[in-house]
Amino acid sequence: MLLNGDCPESLKKEEGAAEPPRENGLDEADPGDETTGQEVIVIQDTGFSVKILAPGIEPFSLQVSPQEMVQEIHQVLMDREDTCHRTCFSLHLDGNVLDHFSELRSVEGLQEGSVLRVVEEPYTVREARIHVRHVRDLLKSLDPSDAFNGVDCNSLSFLSVFTDGDLGDSGKRKKGLEMDPIDCTPPEYILPGSRERPLCPLQPQNRDWKPLQCLKVLTMSGWNPPPGNRKMHGDLMYLFVITAEDRQVSITASTRGFYLNQSTAYHFNPKPASPRFLSHSLVELLNQISPAFRKNFAVLQKKRVQRHPFERIATPFQVYSWTAPQAEHAMDCVRAEDAYTSRLGYEEHIPGQTRDWNEELQTTRELPRKNLPERLLRERAIFKVHSDFTAAATRGAMAVIDGNVMAINPSEETKMQMFIWNNIFFSLGFDVRDHYKDFGGDVAAYVAPTNDLNGVRTYNAVDVEGLYTLGTVVVDYRGYRVTAQSIIPGILERDQEQSVIYGSIDFGKTVVSHPRYLELLERTSRPLKILRHRVLNDRDEEVELCSSVECKGIIGNDGRHYILDLLRTFPPDLNFLPVPGEELPEECARAGFQHRHKLCCLRQELVDAFVEHRYLLFMKLAALQLMQQKASQLETPSSLENGGPSSLESKSEDPPGPEAGSEEEGSSASGLAKVKELAETIAADDGTDPRSREVIRNACKAVGSISRFNPDIFSPGVRFPESCQDEVRDQKQLLKDAAAFLLSCQIPGLVKDCVEHAVLPMDGATLAEVMRQRGINMRYLGKVLELVLRSPARHQLDHVYKIGIGELITRSAKHIFKTYLQGVELSGLSAAISHFLNCFLSSYPNPVAHLPADELVSKKRNKRRKNRPPGAADNTAWAVVTPQELWKDICQEAKNYFDFHLECETVDQAVETYGLQKITLLREISLKTGIQVLLKEYSFDSRHKPAFTEEDVLNIFPVVKHVNPKASDAFHFFQSGQAKVQQGFLKEGCELINEALNLFNNVYGAMHVETCACLRLLARLHYIMGDYAEALSNQQKAVLMSERVMGIEHPNTIQEYMHLALYCFASSQLSTALSLLYRARYLMLLVFGEDHPEMALLDNNIGLVLHGVMEYDLSLRFLENALAVSTKYHGPKALKVALSHHLVARVYESKAEFRSALQHEKEGYTIYKTQLGEDHEKTKESSEYLKCLTQQAVALQRTMNEIYRNGSSANIPPLKFTAPSMASVLEQLNVINGILFIPLSQKDLENLKAEVARRHQLQEASRNKDRAEEPMATEPAPAGSPEDLGSQPPAAKDPSPSVQG
Repeated sequence: MLLNGDCPESLKKEEGAAEPPRENGLDEADPGDETTGQEVIVIQDTGFSVKILAPGIEPFSLQVSPQEMVQEIHQVLMDREDTCHRTCFSLHLDGNVLDHFSELRSVEGLQEGSVLRVVEEPYTVREARIHVRHVRDLLKSLDPSDAFNGVDCNSLSFLSVFTDGDLGDSGKRKKGLEMDPIDCTPPEYILPGSRERPLCPLQPQNRDWKPLQCLKVLTMSGWNPPPGNRKMHGDLMYLFVITAEDRQVSITASTRGFYLNQSTAYHFNPKPASPRFLSHSLVELLNQISPAFRKNFAVLQKKRVQRHPFERIATPFQVYSWTAPQAEHAMDCVRAEDAYTSRLGYEEHIPGQTRDWNEELQTTRELPRKNLPERLLRERAIFKVHSDFTAAATRGAMAVIDGNVMAINPSEETKMQMFIWNNIFFSLGFDVRDHYKDFGGDVAAYVAPTNDLNGVRTYNAVDVEGLYTLGTVVVDYRGYRVTAQSIIPGILERDQEQSVIYGSIDFGKTVVSHPRYLELLERTSRPLKILRHRVLNDRDEEVELCSSVECKGIIGNDGRHYILDLLRTFPPDLNFLPVPGEELPEECARAGFQHRHKLCCLRQELVDAFVEHRYLLFMKLAALQLMQQKASQLETPSSLENGGPSSLESKSEDPPGPEAGSEEEGSSASGLAKVKELAETIAADDGTDPRSREVIRNACKAVGSISRFNPDIFSPGVRFPESCQDEVRDQKQLLKDAAAFLLSCQIPGLVKDCVEHAVLPMDGATLAEVMRQRGINMRYLGKVLELVLRSPARHQLDHVYKIGIGELITRSAKHIFKTYLQGVELSGLSAAISHFLNCFLSSYPNPVAHLPADELVSKKRNKRRKNRPPGAADNTAWAVVTPQELWKDICQEAKNYFDFHLECETVDQAVETYGLQKITLLREISLKTGIQVLLKEYSFDSRHKPAFTEEDVLNIFPVVKHVNPKASDAFHFFQSGQAKVQQGFLKEGCELINEALNLFNNVYGAMHVETCACLRLLARLHYIMGDYAEALSNQQKAVLMSERVMGIEHPNTIQEYMHLALYCFASSQLSTALSLLYRARYLMLLVFGEDHPEMALLDNNIGLVLHGVMEYDLSLRFLENALAVSTKYHGPKALKVALSHHLVARVYESKAEFRSALQHEKEGYTIYKTQLGEDHEKTKESSEYLKCLTQQAVALQRTMNEIYRNGSSANIPPLKFTAPSMASVLEQLNVINGILFIPLSQKDLENLKAEVARRHQLQEASRNKDRAEEPMATEPAPAGSPEDLGSQPPAAKDPSPSVQG
């Protein structure tokens, strides 16, 4: 823990030295994110303020910290509203220039109150270009077109549309006004039961986007570059500008600044105009010549500075939007220039121009990693290089497919060509030279790159010193798969045969090995569970390997040991590998499916789960036998193999049986811990009791000794020496067991988790993620769906079934689309894609494709061009596809690939049979293939005209797979913070998670998925500890980040919106809370539809808030829908359903409809009574409430009778109609969202604290019982949310809350 002190100290060590300056230097970390006081040891870390004197404005002071670089002050000044127009200046302290890259603490004489002067410097061509680029960025700062076009790591965010600006400020402003009547009626399409699913609200128009026009045109002049004689007068370049007033001017950028010259569009006269308005900054010059510019630029900058930093920081990897509005295409000099240079963005800052990617990737891996500061620097450098490399590789792959890169073997046919661009090597996913002939040809060549990428990912994660992998990115674009790799130094100069010194280049005929490689790979064998084994080469010699035969070792000219072709890092998946003559386990034989290629591997998660499962089995057997021995019962324990763990209490609290497999990712560590512990107990017994050794040996036999897999088993062409036959037989058995384990444990385990709502997939991507976490490959989707269909709780799995069918259909369509696109040339692309979408989704029976006009397609010329880009075949076969054919192909593909029989011949039958939504299918296919469609309402169901026209397809983006380097230390802090919170130590947990947030920011920069999870948890903790403002601020960041990094309608974003709404409500921002909940509901309808368990939670939230603002009828619509959904997915007897009944009853009570209220509360009471018993607090509460309702009903009846008897003169006591108090609504909101506050007296609190502390000491003392005890258990909350803070005991803190689920 002490290291924490150093971490802020070293955080920014190489900020900028090695990397190009970030655009907004200081948006990277928030001032509030610094480490918590008590852990910081470095004292001099305290910040201080300096005074800045800039020309033309009042002096101002700026807070800085000693480990910042001088260049970060530059960044701040370039971002500030009043100094943003300067880029070319230096900072002077007492007349001395400060060096850009020095840290502030190393500057002599710099202290609190020092004065820094901003001094304008003369321009160079480079500085002038940077200046023009910066001015263009300022002019475009509110323009979302970069986000829609998917460039420069911009992405969309719509939160501010729903919160009207910053939540923090509005909280203070609106406190008083909030109880004024607010309009709560949502749009019709958001109400429960609406069939309409509009697309336009997905991207609401942001008011700031109607950009203020400052200039009509700013572009490089055609007179560039300056001729020699003008260069000698200091001309650097010429610009051409048309102002908003339609004045056309020519501007010279010179070493002293910018001035008007006398050139026109057709006449060159570089002499200064009069007046020439010489200004050091282009903005100052434009201010003088255009009043409109002056006014609008000022407003624009004001708005820019008011936006939340998270709306404008670049994301680490590009996120693409699958819809976009119709946008005007405006002139943009910088965009035009970037398109024709191979440089990437800011690379002109780097000396030497093109980057040596391989050198950068490998050097960052070699950085030292002995302590926290070093590891942070290393991880940050690795992450930065990876994200830059991914961007470069994506751009290169698109250039290759678009035909903008010359091949290095231009004479070969298109499929065989290879390319080099920007020091990256590109190859296409086709079976070149029959390399994969035995494995399935082109199909195998298509999957090999992703398998290889998984291998690279795994070896990178193991991170063995001295073993190097290639930077690898796989890009799918326009139907082609392109693999981009960094280049091993020297590999291009020599023959592959000479360079491979380990492994095989012909799938195992010739095999070589190398002692250094064996030694390096041996270190990876334990974490990757790979067995060191021997194979025979073509000369029948034994060769020892510690990887699959295809894994090649090459020593580069730089002396580094590289491994490549890691496509078979993991053992083969026997369920999909035809193995003639082998007896398969019964489950596998029953499933009996074939696949198109023989490269199917098990996932790493499966291998880990399988090993963990075996360990637990071994534990049980050994422990049982030892127990029995100790009890001197010497009966044979075989009957107890999977028997009850009752006699096992001392070892572990009910270890999961074979069925449970490894539901928790986290449990693998604990399983190993138990094995170690067992080993110790045995070691202790060792001398005295020889029988225990026998026990262990028996247990090992029963389970099969299983630490490692041999990846070459069942590999065609690989032969094993005679001496290893026994080992090979055992290995084969192990693979069969693993394949059976996937079918008999993992898939049923997944379905069980879905029934219990332990996982809640909401769309295809989240379903895929849930499957992969359990080690189930997507090719098992058909098997998963079959199991869902056979499940006794079939109706509770409705949502999973729908998502699964949708995923199966869109994946099958994607496979067909891939080959369909390969036959389309560029001029017909939008026509072809819109035709495909019509056949796939439109009810129109016979859509006709529009072929590009004939004169564009010259037949003769194409015959001669050998060198055309991969897709330029004269092929118009795509135009004759019909909807009937396409759907027939989709069903065929589903059968062949997923072994699942779809019962539909058209899209309308599919929608009817499986309850799908066309808009959801459109979203899924677009995300999977990279299509971007126009944001408009599509009439999918019209039988008179097709849904899509060519104009509706705006773009096709690449789909990119890459390695995601991790921030390991930050992640450990995050996990230990979560653990603390679960033990009830909120404060300590909060500090650890703050620390984690710091480290995440430090490694990933400000934007990242993991930072997002961190912020969400922090917000929740602050909320529980009663700090609503802090909760709001953190949750707002989490929402913005989720929108920017995961996508505006990603299921995670929907969850974040719901949490933010809760915190808004608690801060009495009711209308904001409602509009956020409506947004979440709209997104959920679009992504899945109404019938989802999560919708019940969302509707309960909406209903409660509406109840709070006294919109009773509206509230009932949502609450009754929630009740129906809960009843369906949790069963009519569930506690969640009881709670739902209670919420409905409360609204009826407020409406004074006591009969309905009583009816619902009785239902709830019955559930509580049967589930929890008479004496339970919940049952009592419900019974009290029933009494109260009855009294009110009786009172009302009396009054009515009085009126009937005495007419208008009746003496009526005033009726008490209770509008619910905000506090009571908030209390219910907390309950349904899984947050419980337990009211405790001071004395209880002290006792609780003491008790928790005592438990904590006990835990410390007996580590081995770490999972058996919890500090304090309370009865489970009746409802919960699938949150990071799932099921936890209460916290020992002042408001004494408990977080439960």
